[in-house]
Amino acid sequence: MILKAEAVTKKYFRKFADKNYFYAVNETDFVLKEGAVTEIIGRSGSGKTTFLNILAGLLSPSSGRVMLGDTDIYSLNDKKLSLLRNDNIGVIPQGQTGLDSLTVLENVKLPYILYGKGEDADERAAALLEMVGIAHLADSYPHELSGGEVRRLAIARALMKNPPVILADEPTGDLDDENTEIVFGILRKAADDGASVLLVTHESDAQRYADEIYRMNSGKLEKI
Repeated sequence: MILKAEAVTKKYFRKFADKNYFYAVNETDFVLKEGAVTEIIGRSGSGKTTFLNILAGLLSPSSGRVMLGDTDIYSLNDKKLSLLRNDNIGVIPQGQTGLDSLTVLENVKLPYILYGKGEDADERAAALLEMVGIAHLADSYPHELSGGEVRRLAIARALMKNPPVILADEPTGDLDDENTEIVFGILRKAADDGASVLLVTHESDAQRYADEIYRMNSGKLEKI
């Protein structure tokens, strides 16, 4: 499934400055290709995460639109957008995103649990936990895990429904070299199986897995 940004911007207003606004994302056209890993690099504060969140349906652009297939995602109401995202976009966010009231296995199953579809997802969730190397923690709770283990939980959850689009924001933060390679390999395989994968990362090794590389600088996206 093709994910496109068409003339997307994100403008923020601020007080006590000579210029009372700035663009976190300047006007940008972008196509996330099917069956490919696209990498965005850039310094902290360059707009990478803002742009990823716009693509994910998590942050409305100031102008422009985001198309998933033939659907303008920001034309949908919140309920329909959430359902579309749950079924089609796997998001691996920065930070720690496990729900402490749920076990690791239940956290990974969330894409099914939230919408009560009734599928028996235990086998799929267990296989993903095995893939990311934390199957032994299935009955633990997020507060009992290390930062790297919580990050791997988030990766497994994002892949739970085999989404056609995967958006990964620094997915290897808190991971050692061995697990970093495992995660990049998982994302590469997802692309090889047909998914559209966007990877935002500071890891220089990630370029070995990417088909296209862009740089974000002060809200401007350039292909390199």
